[in-house]
Amino acid sequence: MRDKHTGSWSELLRGRNGLRSLALAGGVAVHAVNVYIATTILPSVVSDIGGLEYYAWNTTLFVVASILGSALSPKLIDRLGLRHAFLSAIVVFILGTSVCAMSPSMLALLLGRTVQGLGGGLLLSMSYSAVRMVFDERLWSRAMVLVSSMWGVATLMGPAIGGIFAQTGHWRLAFWAILPIAGLLALLVHTQIQPSAGSSTKRVQAPAGKITLLASSVLLVSLASLSQHWAWNVAGIVAGLLMTVLIGRADRHASIRLFPTGSYSPRTVLGSLYACICLLSIGVTTEIYIPYFLQVVHDKSPLVAGYWTALMSAGWTLGSFISSGRSPAIANRLIQTGPLLSCISLASLGVLLPLSGLSQDGSQTVNWLMIPLVGVGVGVGLCWPNLLTRVFKAAPKGQENIASAAITTLQLYAMAMGAALAGMVTNAAGFTQPGGMQGAQQAAAALCLVFACAPGLAAFLSAGARRAA
Repeated sequence: MRDKHTGSWSELLRGRNGLRSLALAGGVAVHAVNVYIATTILPSVVSDIGGLEYYAWNTTLFVVASILGSALSPKLIDRLGLRHAFLSAIVVFILGTSVCAMSPSMLALLLGRTVQGLGGGLLLSMSYSAVRMVFDERLWSRAMVLVSSMWGVATLMGPAIGGIFAQTGHWRLAFWAILPIAGLLALLVHTQIQPSAGSSTKRVQAPAGKITLLASSVLLVSLASLSQHWAWNVAGIVAGLLMTVLIGRADRHASIRLFPTGSYSPRTVLGSLYACICLLSIGVTTEIYIPYFLQVVHDKSPLVAGYWTALMSAGWTLGSFISSGRSPAIANRLIQTGPLLSCISLASLGVLLPLSGLSQDGSQTVNWLMIPLVGVGVGVGLCWPNLLTRVFKAAPKGQENIASAAITTLQLYAMAMGAALAGMVTNAAGFTQPGGMQGAQQAAAALCLVFACAPGLAAFLSAGARRAA
C-alpha cells in the first residue's frame, strides 16, 4: 500500500509537474545516452585510432570532469538561476561531443571526453538537485525514481545508436547523433524551467581547491595503472587514497564544505548513506569493459554487446521501481539485501565471462550471462531511491543543497575511481599484455571478482543507512 505522505505518479506526471519532470529527466537522459553510446563504440574506436592502453581513461577523464561539473553546479545555479545554468551546461556538453566526433587520435578523443564530462556532470547534478527545488517533498521519491529511470531509457537508445554506427564503421556519427537530443532538451528547459528557480540572495561558494584535489587523486591512480610493475600500481592507490583522506579531514573544519557535516564516518547516518552510494557506484563501473569482453571472448557484435551491457542499467531501473514507495521496514531490508545481490551477481560474472565455450550455444549464453548482468543492476536499484531520499532528510539544517549536490559528486568520484582501479586491475591481469583472447579472459575474471567486494562491503556498512528511517 502506498504511504499517504507519498505523492502519486499521476500527480507527478500531469500538468506543469509533468513538463518539469520531463525537463529534469531529460538532463539525465542526455548524459546517460552518451555514456552508453561511448561504452558501446569504444572497442571500435580503439580498433580504428588505437590507444587500447588508455581504454579506461575514456571513462576516467569523462567522470573526473563530471565531478568538477557536479560540484560546481550549485554555484552556477545560484549565479544564473536554474534555467540558464541548465542551458550553459548543455552548450558545454555539445562542444565536447563535437570534439569527440572529429577526433583524429586518442589524445583528441580524450580531450573531447573531458569537455563532455564537464557538461554532463553539470546536467546530472542539476537534474537531481532540482528535484527538491521544483517539487513538494511528498513527490521527491517518485521524482527521484523517474529521473533515475532515464538510465533505463538510455539502455534502449545508447546501445542502438552506438551499435548501429559501430557495426557500419561510422562510429563518429554516433557522437553527432547526440546533438539533436541535446537541442531538444535545451528547448524543453527554456520553455518549462523558471529563470529564477534556485537563485538566492546569499552567494554560494564552491570548494574549488578540494574539488581539484579530489579529481587529482583519481588521476594519480589512473597514471599508476599504466605501469606494468605492481609496485607503481600500489603506490598510485596509496597516494590517491591518502589524498582523499586528507581532503576529508580538511573539509570537516572548512567554512566552504564539499560534503555536509557527518559525512566522513560510516558510523553516522549520513556517512553510512554516502558509503553505500560510493561502494555501489564502484561496483557497476565494471560495465565499461563488458562490451569488450563480449566482443572478444564471446564474439558478439557491437550492437548485441552494447545491449547486453545495458542490462545492468535496465536491472537498476527495474529495482528502483520495485523499491519505490515502500514502507521504512521493507526499505531497510532492501538496503541490506540489494548490495548482496549485486555482490553475488558480479562474482558470478567473474566465473562465467571468461568461458568462451558459452558462446557456442546462444541459448546457454542467454541463461548464464544475462541473469547476472541484470542482477548487478537490480541489486543497486533495490536500495538506490531510498538511499537518495534519506540523504535529503538526514542532511543538517542549512546544508540541504550541499547534501543533494554531494550525492552526484560522490557517485561520480566513485565511478572515476572505480574506472581507474578497473584499468589497473585489467592491465595487471593481462588486458594489454598478452592481450587478445587470453588477456580478455584473465582481465574479465580478475575485474569482476575483485569488484564484487565493493557491494559486499556496502551491505556490511549499511547499518547507519537503515537507522535513517
